[in-house]
Amino acid sequence: MTKGLWAHLATPGAEFHVRATPRARQPGLSFTGGKFQIGVTAPADDGRANAAVTETLAHALGVAKTRLTLVRGVISRDKTFRLD
Repeated sequence: MTKGLWAHLATPGAEFHVRATPRARQPGLSFTGGKFQIGVTAPADDGRANAAVTETLAHALGVAKTRLTLVRGVISRDKTFRLD
């Protein structure tokens, strides 16, 4: 995956809706219908999948992962991130 592939979406205050798949066989990222679909190999234990999803989304947007805040969906597959 190319870093910053969706950098044109990275505006301060923007919210990103994500459908996460922990323990995916292969990691992946797609953007369809205004929603990111991110598969990570990390399990959902102790927030490891959330950390992996955050890192993947930050890489795709070309921003530091510390700029992304998980607003909704800490224990759900459907998540909302805000870019600060």
